[in-house]
Amino acid sequence: MAAPLQAVLAISPAAIARGEISIEFGAAGGYWSVMRRLWIWLALVGWLAAAWSAQAATGRVIKVLPQFLDLKGRNSLSPSLHERDLYQVTLREHTNQCSGMQFMVQWKTKGQPAAPLKLRVELRGVAHGDFPKQLMLEKPVEPGGRFSHWTEVTLVGKEYKSFGQVTAWRVTLWEGTQLLGEQQSFLW
Repeated sequence: MAAPLQAVLAISPAAIARGEISIEFGAAGGYWSVMRRLWIWLALVGWLAAAWSAQAATGRVIKVLPQFLDLKGRNSLSPSLHERDLYQVTLREHTNQCSGMQFMVQWKTKGQPAAPLKLRVELRGVAHGDFPKQLMLEKPVEPGGRFSHWTEVTLVGKEYKSFGQVTAWRVTLWEGTQLLGEQQSFLW
């Protein structure tokens, strides 16, 4: 194997023995170098274009829990979910013990919003005359984190008494004037 290598390199055995040989491998020039640089630049520009064109924010309303509040402002007598459901049945049947309603809204957004976020709760009540009563409640919300958030929107006091019984509701999540998500009752 040494003879063909010496023939190719044209180096004498004496030079090899003295250690006077040095081999340098240079970077490949020409066509391949230009193509490699071109592909790197194209990949970088494509990645930046994709990042710029991504939408700012998306969102949705996951769950809405409409709950009655008693005269002390409570929706349950204990932290038990079973107890809460039983107490809600009692308050629904005995409306004279109710001081209002709260809507517990679970919502989530992804991305950075370009405008302030708000939850809007639209209510329809019992019809008096031709059209049912309608009411709209809004609450600004702040995005943050990767997980969903719970927000409480309440209807209490004189406003609740004058509105009467709620027959249908719709909850929407807005980014400025753009609708991100909604959840509504069956009768909406």
